[in-house]
Amino acid sequence: MEKNHAYNHFRTQVEPALISKLEEFRLLGYKEVSKSGLWDYLTRKKWKKIKEGIRIYEIIDDILSVRVSDYISFTTIQTYKNHDFNLEDENEMKELLK
Repeated sequence: MEKNHAYNHFRTQVEPALISKLEEFRLLGYKEVSKSGLWDYLTRKKWKKIKEGIRIYEIIDDILSVRVSDYISFTTIQTYKNHDFNLEDENEMKELLK
């Protein structure tokens, strides 16, 4: 998780929006999504470019507009980036193809 993101000072103020989005994810069957995981997605993907003078309502709108598919795609890509696959190992190849 990015510790020094420019929007981190909004985090406590937008906590209800984060919780609301997590509840929506859970209703759709994605129970493993955490607040820190969602915030990580937002800071590393959605807010990659910092907008000067951003307002709190814009932050909340961004949170509430997160789609499950975008979040899952991001986390999948991050997992592949952070894992060293040995394609010579038959067991790892089978695990990758699951």
